[in-house]
Amino acid sequence: MSRVPNSRDKLSDLHAVRARALRGPGATASPTRCAGSRPTARERIGLLLDPGSFREVEQLRRHRATGFGMEANDPHTDGVITGWGSVEGRPVFVYAQDFRVFGGALGEAHAAKIHKVMDMALSAGAPLVALNDGAGARIQEGAGALAGYGGISRRNTRASGMIPQISVMLGLCAGGAAYSAALTDFVFMVRDTSQMFVAEPRVVKTVTGEEITRNGLGGADVHAETSGACHFVHDDEETCLAEVRHLLSMLPQNNRELPPSVPCDDPADRRSPSLAELVPADGRHPYDMAKVIEAIVDDGDCLEVHERWARNIICALARLDGQVVGIVANQPQTLAGVLDIAASEKAARFVQTCDAFSIPLVTLVDVPGFLPGIGQEHGGIIRHGAKLLYAYCNATVPRVSLILRKAYGGAYIVMDSRSIGADLAYAWPTNEIAVMGAEAAAGVVFRRRIAEAGDPEAMRARMVKEYRAELMHPYYAAERGLVDDIIAPAESRETLIRSLTMLHAKYADLPARKHGNPPQ
Repeated sequence: MSRVPNSRDKLSDLHAVRARALRGPGATASPTRCAGSRPTARERIGLLLDPGSFREVEQLRRHRATGFGMEANDPHTDGVITGWGSVEGRPVFVYAQDFRVFGGALGEAHAAKIHKVMDMALSAGAPLVALNDGAGARIQEGAGALAGYGGISRRNTRASGMIPQISVMLGLCAGGAAYSAALTDFVFMVRDTSQMFVAEPRVVKTVTGEEITRNGLGGADVHAETSGACHFVHDDEETCLAEVRHLLSMLPQNNRELPPSVPCDDPADRRSPSLAELVPADGRHPYDMAKVIEAIVDDGDCLEVHERWARNIICALARLDGQVVGIVANQPQTLAGVLDIAASEKAARFVQTCDAFSIPLVTLVDVPGFLPGIGQEHGGIIRHGAKLLYAYCNATVPRVSLILRKAYGGAYIVMDSRSIGADLAYAWPTNEIAVMGAEAAAGVVFRRRIAEAGDPEAMRARMVKEYRAELMHPYYAAERGLVDDIIAPAESRETLIRSLTMLHAKYADLPARKHGNPPQ
């Protein structure tokens, strides 16, 4: 007569089942995927979250697919590990695809687990981090797998602007998974490890005849420098996941909270005499705006977003007196700091993200205008430039702008001028706010007088000087209320901090509407 199992036997069975689930598929479930290779999905979660904080959900779930030998291959987790933990003590939800199970491909049960943790993150009002390492939809499960991607994308969209969503690409990400990543707030990639594309190189060759490698088509450097689909690139997974933790430390849990503040040892009234030397008074001379930002923010520390894409504009998260701010700044070192298609898109997305998560905006202006040219016009510079204009006009967070030198034409208006809703606008004594540069303006306004003069060049120089003295002197904008004050460069940090402190409790409501219709 067989013995009836008791509670101890049941517990023993449970421990054995959990051990198999933790170990993963067969003998390949070693601490690393193979010798000298990348961390496993569980190790990645361990690198992301605080030690011992991870709580897994649906660990024992299996797929129910039949056919193509699937009945005999139904491991626990179904290739994705889901749950929650903490980063610096604050709740964070996470899912990590396990490439060892069906190549990380998404099936019905796999998708249902992701849907569940996404719903939990939104309900709890906590960030969601996706550790992607999957080869697309699971072919053996057909259309059901494709529907899983639809459910993920719908949840990405529903959570947009409500909780921070971060995608970390740690392997191949093809097809529908790439669109999900594009819907999130920030995308991280690892050089020579991550690839992201809609169609892999073999498909590209079949359809177009073009031959290219995976990294050449959708590697980390391509998306960081060319497509703009990636915000941060790192050389290894450990550094990448550490930076994800750092980014989370600067974001609120959700759109109903303010970003976390930290104690600050950098004095709020610290003067920065070096700023006057960093920025040449002559607008024709370039300089590095990144050094200006370092001189102003707490301890010179900032996290630049999209650092390698559209380098003529800088978007960065930093702190002023311990409070998180978003900084948008023209970069005169690249293309003289002009606004072009890529720069407009980059800044517009950043402004929208900051506004969604209650991060005040500081705009540092030194812009000679929008980039002219046939390529820009035909590429839609009007439409793309309007995205940045719309983003600023729609933003309700505290907004402070500081004009360092040039602020010309429509680009000046777009870069958070007073006329589009900046709460406070300041300028250095080196500012030049005008419709266009003095040389170009004189050539238009005084064209006939210059042409009829005995010495056209001497007349041109005289007219340029006259125009600059009449309409471009440093106090012209202040006299007309276009800026609130002219400040010494060394006072920039203190002025910005005092202004943001006053605006800390700002409340601004948007018109009652379903949603706006921004330019696309």
